[in-house]
Amino acid sequence: MNIYLNGLFLFHLKSQMFFPHRTRAFSVNMPFLCFCSGGGEKARRLHTSRGKLLPRERIDRLLDPGTPFLELSQFAAYELYGKEEVPAGGIITGIGRVSGVECVVVANDATVKGGTYYPVTVKKHLRAQEIAQQNHLPCIYLVDSGGANLPRQADVFPDRDHFGRIFFNQARLSSEGVAQIAVVMGSCTAGGAYVPAMADESIIVRKQGTIFLGGPPLVKAATGEEVSAEDLGGADLHCKKSGVTDHYALDDNHALHLARKAVRSLNYKKNLEVTTEPTEAPLYPADELYGIVGDNLKRNFDVREVIARIVDGSKFDEFKAFYGDTLVTGFARIFGYPVGIIGNNGVLFSESAKKGTHFIELCCQRNIPLIFLQNITGFMVGREYEAGGIAKDGAKMVTAVACANVPKMTVIIGGSYGAGNYGMCGRAYSPRFLYMWPNSRISVMGGEQAATVLATITKDQRAREGKESYCQKHKQSERHLSSSNGLTYFIMTLSICALHG
Repeated sequence: MNIYLNGLFLFHLKSQMFFPHRTRAFSVNMPFLCFCSGGGEKARRLHTSRGKLLPRERIDRLLDPGTPFLELSQFAAYELYGKEEVPAGGIITGIGRVSGVECVVVANDATVKGGTYYPVTVKKHLRAQEIAQQNHLPCIYLVDSGGANLPRQADVFPDRDHFGRIFFNQARLSSEGVAQIAVVMGSCTAGGAYVPAMADESIIVRKQGTIFLGGPPLVKAATGEEVSAEDLGGADLHCKKSGVTDHYALDDNHALHLARKAVRSLNYKKNLEVTTEPTEAPLYPADELYGIVGDNLKRNFDVREVIARIVDGSKFDEFKAFYGDTLVTGFARIFGYPVGIIGNNGVLFSESAKKGTHFIELCCQRNIPLIFLQNITGFMVGREYEAGGIAKDGAKMVTAVACANVPKMTVIIGGSYGAGNYGMCGRAYSPRFLYMWPNSRISVMGGEQAATVLATITKDQRAREGKESYCQKHKQSERHLSSSNGLTYFIMTLSICALHG
């Protein structure tokens, strides 16, 4: 049995010390458990009645026994399509060890809408390929899909990052020496037929896997020919006549065995460019993170307390400890690997930005991966700071992040607001992995600040129109509104202004 790893398991029900956090963890994990089950019970029974393994069973039997599987994007499509449920986006992606080699696994879940591709399914598939390219990891595709979801075809075809990009990426990855292995375990229709056709090696399951550009209904409509799916694109045809596939499998288990053999023959070499050391457990238990961070984003905490609970031996060689103290930088090791850590301890000033820029350049010079621990409200604002050149200093830090040629990983442990998101390696700056803790938030600015800004704009607009703002008459009542209800305050303000303007 393989262990499914994900960010949520950092927040499990183990701790007895911080009961409120245990309650929140349970509410967060409930939808995760739903995603693990895939489609409904009826769809699962139909799937297994055809002799197929469920997608997570396929992954479990593909991976080396007892090794972890780092699943990615489990919450994809959660409440995205209204009443239409698409658990995990109808596709399972992650990193696992196959025949001793770390591989990216992409498995269609045919129990969810027949494994068809929704817009978010495409996005998730492309993200997995991006991770494979950045980390030079072989790709294994467990194919069981009806192709594009036709009711949503306008959003999956034919733009740059739509369905066709999957095959573009396959071609580029293969040309760069990143192995592409496809296992056809079900339907593989229309454009999806290019997944096995463009793979370096492909496997198909007898009387189960099918590959064709046009299925039997389309063939009959176009040519009048009546043909079964097996005769049109089954294993016998593609292994004995067309040559599209390379290996003939008797069932799912046999196909996964052949996939493991294919990985074993890759002659894959790990080229570590860093010096590792024996792993040490942190001196402080990770369970204490529950009480340190919490869910109140306005409550300050020292990011060093977080660092002490994730690095080997809780050893942290801090860089410029007494300069720009709202940004903590330093060197450490995680599971024996050297890392440079950048963590927020408040708003970024010019000194903090200069310090961050310097540290990023050092890590690039020494080829040390960077880990960003984001809890940032942004860069400091005000006349004094603008005069001091904070815009330029911030731009230098953003430039350093963008140009850093070492692996970057970002963990959002609190708030992530405005330009601070850029300086701390948000998604736009291509971190190889980005994780969010359940308490975290991302936005241009907080609700209270947004309410104040927009209310001010509305008041100024009315002043220019020669009207007295109704809101100005009620400043006293505004003070009684809770700052935590900033968005509610803003909506109420605009409603009042609209009614009494």
